[in-house]
Formats: sequence, structure tokens, C-alpha cells
Amino acid sequence: MSEPENIKTLMVLIPALPLGATLVTAVLGPKVLKQRSHLPTVIALVASFVLSLFLLFDVRARVDEAASPKVDGQPKTIGVEIVHTLWTWAAIDNEYHHPATDVADKPARGDVAGRDFGFIVDVSLRADPLTCIMLSMVTFVSSLVVIYAVGYMHDDRGYWRFYTYVSLFVFSMTMLVSVSNFVLLYVFWEAVGVCSYLLVGFWYEKPAAAAAGKKAFLVNRIGDFGFAIGLFLLWVTYGTLNFHDTPAGDATAAVAGILGQMRLANPELYVGGAVGLGICLCLVTGACGKSAQFPLHVWLPDAMEGPTPVSALIHAATMVTAGVYMIARCTPLFVAAPEAQQVVAAIGGFTALMAALIAVTQTDLKRVLAYSTISQLGYMFLGLGVGTLAGISAGMFHLFTHAFFKALLFLAAGSVMHAMGGVIDMRRFSGLRYLMPTTFWTFWFGALALSGVFPFAGFWSKDAIIGAAGARGEAGPAAMLYTVLFWASLFTAFLTAFYTFRGLFLTFYGRERVPPEAGHHAHESPSVMTAPLMVLALCALCVGALFDWHHLFAAFLGHTPSLAYSGIQTATHASGGHSHLGLAVFSTAVALLGIGLAAYFYLGDQRQIERLTRLMSSPLGLKLYQLSSGKFYIDAIYALLVVWPLRLAASASYWFDRYVIDGLVNFCGHVPVVLGAVLRSLQSGMVQFYALVMVLGTLVLIATLFVWPTG
Repeated sequence: MSEPENIKTLMVLIPALPLGATLVTAVLGPKVLKQRSHLPTVIALVASFVLSLFLLFDVRARVDEAASPKVDGQPKTIGVEIVHTLWTWAAIDNEYHHPATDVADKPARGDVAGRDFGFIVDVSLRADPLTCIMLSMVTFVSSLVVIYAVGYMHDDRGYWRFYTYVSLFVFSMTMLVSVSNFVLLYVFWEAVGVCSYLLVGFWYEKPAAAAAGKKAFLVNRIGDFGFAIGLFLLWVTYGTLNFHDTPAGDATAAVAGILGQMRLANPELYVGGAVGLGICLCLVTGACGKSAQFPLHVWLPDAMEGPTPVSALIHAATMVTAGVYMIARCTPLFVAAPEAQQVVAAIGGFTALMAALIAVTQTDLKRVLAYSTISQLGYMFLGLGVGTLAGISAGMFHLFTHAFFKALLFLAAGSVMHAMGGVIDMRRFSGLRYLMPTTFWTFWFGALALSGVFPFAGFWSKDAIIGAAGARGEAGPAAMLYTVLFWASLFTAFLTAFYTFRGLFLTFYGRERVPPEAGHHAHESPSVMTAPLMVLALCALCVGALFDWHHLFAAFLGHTPSLAYSGIQTATHASGGHSHLGLAVFSTAVALLGIGLAAYFYLGDQRQIERLTRLMSSPLGLKLYQLSSGKFYIDAIYALLVVWPLRLAASASYWFDRYVIDGLVNFCGHVPVVLGAVLRSLQSGMVQFYALVMVLGTLVLIATLFVWPTG
């Protein structure tokens, strides 16, 4: 099999295996597989991960070839991409008329000017460095999570249903990062949302779980509506929704894809101004919903009501990374509208700080980690919003490293929850380090990585984002904004270290306390749960340094066509350089300060934290404690401005429908009944009465003739 055919086969098999596992588990799980329903999912995801590595190595070989000198006459491509079209899903002729001028008001190419082109949606998959990175990360973390779930979910009566949903979830995510047009991106964007609804509300008999699933689904509808508007704007602006260039139906012309080689070679063809900004803001709205950024972040903390493996999947490898991926993929659109990049950076920086402030006072361990995820996603948005190749690479690198240590922390929290009989409130247990030594040490690794302590994974990626923001703040447009975001991100790093180790100290240190729900047999989790923890702990330690060595990650990612074109390179060089050594030392000191402060308050005299809490709860402390523990009352504001008005409108609509619409319909139905009842009373069955009526009728007719004579 030739190399291109080999790559195309891998591109198909990677998502096909989870889809096959979904079908097998759905059909055979209830009656045949039962408690072995995990087998198709585990086998499929591990195989998909192995195939993802093969694909990554094949694309890496293409990258090395692209870096070598070109033979004269050989076409020069921007970045490395392989597009494989499986079939045509929709084809409508003559749906777009190409104007005589392009989007820059310059004469269009002669082979396309004034021509009509069709609306064609191909089921096309692509392989480039960005896709390979996402596929490898998603399948690796998902494989470990489903292995962990064998122990966590073993007694659940919906065991087969859980693995059916998870397989479908991973299939949807692998397709989302593999497709090569915006229509299919939107299809699998929605599929991921549906799967999250099913998994968050997996224990649907619990009212809180059912409500959390509905909340996640409905909040994401807001973002997805904006995303859909963005797709319509893309179509009317560019005349296509394909990423790649496509033939126009004959050999004389081709339609330039939105992210295709023809347009990337001529960055001036990208739309700026109000239209370009509008497109990007619509895409950002969708990304804010999926990646839980302000103001659409409120669904993610409540998603903790689902099983812990679901939390690990959503927070680490699948749904919430979709928004970050989409913005990175659409970088050329955002470069053409730099104001949109500033919006992305501002949203990311604000969300990171806000979520960190909320996490400081939460008492539910999983909820602390949930707000941590929102905060870390804010860092990723900040990196993407910097708008330079260094910032975008840093944002994607943080997405990559975050997947490992956040999955580790959630699975470790699930191990604690499993041992504590379902209790996860940190006020009800403590001192678990001797009871659960493996969970304790792996949680330490995850906490150090999340805090950004050298040499753990978070240190390399988070510092790269902060450094990129600092470099952008030195000069250029919106330098003041990026300077503010730089200092805000450093303060957020301090808060991250503080709340992370607050959770660790409250859970694993102090006097050993176990809630009654755990019974008298609380113990370390089984090996099927602790083995993935140890693998992820090793990744949390090594993966940052390994892939940052000689900038391997950034160098490989930089060959993605959307990041390799001249527009982004120009923006990068214009921002200037920045030394990260001093920043690395300073940020590490900030993280250690946060850890030290958490140790002082939570390992020392508890009266100190009680005094601080009283101070922060008083008017002198601006009631910051209430603001933080109340999550800045954003949910209450939504309830006041959105939920209750909609409920009142729904109640009014119900009353109008019940008593006005139904009343009119019922009235019309009763009129014949009443008339029938009147006429029925005349049918007495008495012949004398009928004769009397006939005589009276005859007299009425005669009287009428006398009153109105016919002549």
C-alpha cells in the first residue's frame, strides 16, 4: 500500500473503531456482554490510539520532507495536509455567483470571475499536524479513562449504556477534529453536545443530574446559535464552507477553500473589517459555549453530577477542547480581524481570573477542579488571542499538557469519591494519605503540574502563554490590554497554586476522617483504577519537558497550513522576541508562594483561615468571600434575567393556550351540542304535539301571506 493510501486508511479507521464499538455495545451490551460491555470500547479506543500514533509519524515524515529543499518545478505547498474525500453528502448546482472582484475589491481570477458555483458538502477527512495532535491526545486519554471506568462503574446497572455513550462521544470528537469543512464540523460539534447531555445526565433518576444535563444542553444552544450564524456568514462571504480547495466541476477552475492553499497563498483574500469581525465573533460565541468561557461557563461546574470518568473525559480530552481547537483551526480568519483576537484574549484572561477566584472557596473537590478547568481554558483562549505563532502554539500546547494532568486530577478525585461512598465534600473527610497512598501521590503530581511547578507539564505550557502575552504587551496594537492580561495571568497562577493545594491538604492531610457513607471498609481503589492514575502521573511529570525540548511541539504544529501561512508569520515577527528565563523563575516563585500560603492556612492553625474568612466576609473585606462562594452570583443573574422571565412567559403562554385558545375551541364544540339539546326537546314523541305544531306553522304561513302579499 502506498504512503498516501496508508494515511487515508488510518484517517478512516481512527474514528470508525469507536463508532463500531458504539454499535456493538448498543446491540450486544444489554443481553450478551452485560458486565463485559467495556471490552469493545477499550479495544477500539486503544487501537485508535495506536493508529493515531502511526498517522502522526506518517505526517511527521511528510513534515520532514516539506522542510527539505524542493526540486525545481515541484509545487510549493503551505504546511502539510492530506485531504481524503469519502463521498459527497450534498450537491446543489449554481448556488453561488462569484463576483467580478474579490473580497479585497481587486479583480478576481479570470477562471472564476462571474461564474456560478455549486454548494457541495463532501464527507472529507484531513490529516495535518493539528489533527494528528488532537487525535493522539483524545484517544490516549480516553483509553485510560475507559479502563479506569471498568472499576468505577462496575456495579452500575447502566454499565452497557455508559460504554455505548462514551464510544459515541469519542467517535464524535475524533470526527470533529478530522473533518475538512465547516458543515461537518458543526454536525459533530452538535453530536459532542448531545453525547455530553446523555453522559452528564447519565444518572437521570437523580433530579440534580437530569437538571445538569439539561443546563449543559441549553447553555450550549446559545453558543451554537452564534456558531450557526457564523457559518451562514462564511458561506455568503467566501462561497464555500470547505477548509480545502475543491474542483469547480471542470478542469478549468477551482474553488478556493476558506483555509485552503489558494487563499493561504494570498492572505489579502481574507475578509477584514466589520464582516470579518462579525464572522469571528460568531465563531467565538460558539467556542465560548463549548469551552465554557464567560459568560457561557455556567454549565460546566454542574456537569459534575455525571460519573467521574465522564467529568475526566469532558474536562480533559473531549468537549471543552473543541472551542480551542476551532479557534486555532480558524487562525487566518482571526488574523484578518485583529479586534476579534483581542476579544478572545480578553475573554480568556477574564475567565481565567474569575474562575480561579471562585475555586478558592469551593468545598466540593470535583467542583474545585471544574472551576480549575474553566480557568485553564481561559489561559488557552489568552494564548490564542495573543495572535502570534508563539501564543497560538502555547495555547495548543497547554491544551495538550492540560489533558494529562486534568484527567489525572479528576480520576484521583473519583478514586476518593469511590472510597468515600460517593461523598466528595472536603469538609466531611480528611487525612486520607495513608488510607489511599497511590491516589495521594498521583494527586500530588497532578497538583504540581496544574500549579505550574518546574519540571511538571503545566510549567512549560502555562509559562509559554504568559510569556507570549507579555511579549505582545511590549509593543504593537492593544499593548496595554495585553500588559493587563499578562499581570492578571500571573495573579491567576498564584491563585491556581493556592486552591489546588488547598484541595490537596484538606483531602489528604490532618486527622483521618471518613464519612459514614463509606462504611468501615474505606480503602485504596482497585488496580484497574490506580494503574491509569500512575500512567497519567508519569505524563504530568514528563510530557511538558519532553515535547518542549527543542520546541518539538511548536515546530510540528507550525506546519499546520492555518499556522504556516505568511499572514500569521508576519504577525509573529512583528511582535518581537521575549526572554522567558526571568519569567520562568518569577512564575515558579509565584506558584511556590501560593503553595506555601495554602500550607500555612490549611496545615497550620485553623484559626488563621477562620479569621481570614471572617475578614473577607465583612464589609472591610468587601464581602469577597460571599462573592467567591456565591460564584459572583452569575447563576442568580441568569435566573433573574433569563430563567424567570422565560418561566413567566411560559406560564402566560400556558394560561393563554389553556383558557383562551382551548376555550374558543371548546366553545365552538359546545354550540352544536346546545343547539342539538334545544331541538331534541321538540322531539317528544307525542302525535298531538306534532299536529299542533303543524297547525301553528300553517297559521304562521297564512298570516305571512296576509302581511306580505305576493302581488
